[in-house]
Amino acid sequence: MVKQSAFFYGWVIVGISVAGMALIYGIRHSFAVFFPPVLDEFGWSRGSTALMLSLNILVYGFTAPVAGSLGDRWKPYRVMPIGVVFLGLATVGCAFARELWHFYLLFGFLMPVGTAFSGWPLLCPALANWFSKRRGMVMGIGQMGGGLSFVYGVFVEFVILQLGWRYAFFVVAGVLTAILLPLYFFFFHYRPEGKGLKAYGSDELPATGGLTPDVVIGRGSSISDWTLGQAVRTYQLWCLVATQSLFWGVGCYMVLSHQVQFTQDMGYSSTFAASIFALFGIFMMVGQISAAMSDWIGRDKMMTLAVVLSIGALVALVSVRDTSQPWLLYIYAILLGCGAGLVAPVVFAGAADLFHGRHYGVISGLMLTGFGIGGVIGPWLGGYIYDTSGSYISAFILSMVCFGMAGITYWIAAPRKAVKLLARS
Repeated sequence: MVKQSAFFYGWVIVGISVAGMALIYGIRHSFAVFFPPVLDEFGWSRGSTALMLSLNILVYGFTAPVAGSLGDRWKPYRVMPIGVVFLGLATVGCAFARELWHFYLLFGFLMPVGTAFSGWPLLCPALANWFSKRRGMVMGIGQMGGGLSFVYGVFVEFVILQLGWRYAFFVVAGVLTAILLPLYFFFFHYRPEGKGLKAYGSDELPATGGLTPDVVIGRGSSISDWTLGQAVRTYQLWCLVATQSLFWGVGCYMVLSHQVQFTQDMGYSSTFAASIFALFGIFMMVGQISAAMSDWIGRDKMMTLAVVLSIGALVALVSVRDTSQPWLLYIYAILLGCGAGLVAPVVFAGAADLFHGRHYGVISGLMLTGFGIGGVIGPWLGGYIYDTSGSYISAFILSMVCFGMAGITYWIAAPRKAVKLLARS
């Protein structure tokens, strides 16, 4: 028997998603803060050191569909606490690393497994399950934790200054497990049916006139239930995979993994560099909240805005020459934060418009595989370009090209035409 409640429990799931995204991805995104002290202690090249983040993203990308498939088929409330513990142990292990291969194993291979089985590959389909309409808004709010994960770097920088980078790994692992394990054990529900509820908006009658795409497809999922086999035979899915790979995997992470070191190279302090990282995270949350507008004006237009903002951000960044231009770094952080914040919820909301159903978990996980493939290139390539040229400028220009190409692939995927795709399925 499906029951109704004055307070919709789906908002609890949204809140858990915010906390999970902040703490889980805060560990990965703190790489930029750990990067300078690790380089100082061991003297490794930037390319080979940044490769640990590239491996992290690659392994995460290939593990995400497995995690999403388990969410579709098994009980995520059992999988996700195990993922948290696994991530925590791998993080603690980094405190004992002495060789570069230790970081490759712990940060590059083990951490992302825990991340995939506790993070977005399961949180994203859970949000899509709980909300049949207004997915742009919900995905944006749920991903606010992704913005907070960059702000988290300020806390990590403080701990590093007080205790050293090795003890900082203990601290972030402890915070992760202390907060997320109780939330996942006692409050997380993957589907509303688990609490005897229905998805938000599922009661509305199926009609298309004047409705946003997320409403139509949310209703349409009962008419056409996409399987992975059906989805992979569409060019729309592969365009979304390419969008994730180009924008986030190559474009964003080529910049984000090196921006703290770049800022310090320009003569700024590590604290100021971390504050720019945090400012990016704050405005990323602004972008994620603003993604709700895609429910009204369309996903494609919001993606175009995100690309324009992101390219403008890097124009400001490559213009920085010394410590006399901090305002350029502020412009960079604000514009890239807003642009990147728009992209993540808009891409996944667009995918839900096109392919939502019982198998959406593995489909969205496949999109993260594209992110992983691009991510193995971005951080490493940024470091390699610096090692060979002595500058990040060429890397940042390449990121701009990737942003532009991501916008093109998203327009080709065309979530605005989701109803037509549904009709052909």
